[in-house]
Amino acid sequence: MANIRELREKRTKLGADARAIMQTAQDEGRAMSPEEETRFDKLMDERDGLERTIERAEKLAEDERDEAAREDAERAGTRGPAEEAMGALRAYLLGGRSVLTERQARALNAGHDPEGGFLVAPQQFVKELLKGVDDMVALRGLATVHQLTQAESLGVPTLDTDMNDADWTSELATGGQDDAMRFGKRELRPHPLAKRVKISRKLMRVSTTNPETLVRDRMAYKFGVTAEKAYMVGDGNQKPLGLFTPHVDGIPTSRDVDVSTSGTGFTNVAAGNAADDLITAKYTLKGAYHRNARWLFHRLMIASVRKLKDGDGNYIWRAGLADGEPDKILDIPFIMSEFAPSTFGDGDYVGLLGDFSYYWIAEALEFEVQRLNELYAVENQIGFIGRQEADGMPVLGEAFVRLQSNDVVP
Repeated sequence: MANIRELREKRTKLGADARAIMQTAQDEGRAMSPEEETRFDKLMDERDGLERTIERAEKLAEDERDEAAREDAERAGTRGPAEEAMGALRAYLLGGRSVLTERQARALNAGHDPEGGFLVAPQQFVKELLKGVDDMVALRGLATVHQLTQAESLGVPTLDTDMNDADWTSELATGGQDDAMRFGKRELRPHPLAKRVKISRKLMRVSTTNPETLVRDRMAYKFGVTAEKAYMVGDGNQKPLGLFTPHVDGIPTSRDVDVSTSGTGFTNVAAGNAADDLITAKYTLKGAYHRNARWLFHRLMIASVRKLKDGDGNYIWRAGLADGEPDKILDIPFIMSEFAPSTFGDGDYVGLLGDFSYYWIAEALEFEVQRLNELYAVENQIGFIGRQEADGMPVLGEAFVRLQSNDVVP
């Protein structure tokens, strides 16, 4: 943990150094020079790289603690049903169904196919896999996630027409009757999602990492990438409805706000100041959502936002200087996604601001794993297929403001 602490301190220093370059230019009432921009970008790239390194180191440390706890439990002879199920999964991943004892097969709730069909993964495996997805998909950690154990779908009540304001009245009166309120219903129905991973047989045998950790981490990446793309731009047809997909059942076009661009980045020119546009976007979102709000951008967009100034000449980006404090844009933290829009074409979406607790995700509880024994034998690899069912959508349009490119510089 001391090494992680040192990395955090270095990350904080890099942020402070980058901020100092900005501050010098701001104090002198000018934009950063080309040399300062180059130095600033280099510091921020190094800082972003350190941040990813810290995240991986923290995850590894947590995995090591979990593994040590499992080994302590085994040595103490206190293996419960969860540890027994994980032991059965480990045996299955290494040797296939044929090596399982009858008790181990029962622990994994074997499927109907006795020749190598899907087995239901233990809850501990699923929990750690989904945590891995959370680490890669920032949106999922902020969203409202529903685990469906029995129902096939989740109805989402939506307020289509609100009631009138309350009436001032006397102690005994009850106010006038109001029939204006109407509820609609959106439905989240988990859709099948399958991903295949391949792992070297030798790696499975000799790696110091447990086989379930190898499989889990590969699947977390595969499922995470697929889910993140759908949460960003999914069309809602047998998949989640994305944040950047205009839809009457998601975020309608009435929630779009123009942001000044030049075709290659955000602008700070007389024809259009993107910083002022972002201020407009911030206050287009009702104040009730600001506490939990986050900006959402592609990393290339963040590189441009970091250099924007408001009308008073102040940079709108602020580095989080304290340990654990997030960077902010106009005093609101941001998250990044590789599948958020990354182009500045006129009319393109370039970002979003919202309270992501109003993005709902519904997942079927069971996660199935199948071992492919022969398909990749000539490559000396073992294949694994994971199956999950999930859906997602924004459930309240007014909790979001979507940013749309307005090309003001020909």
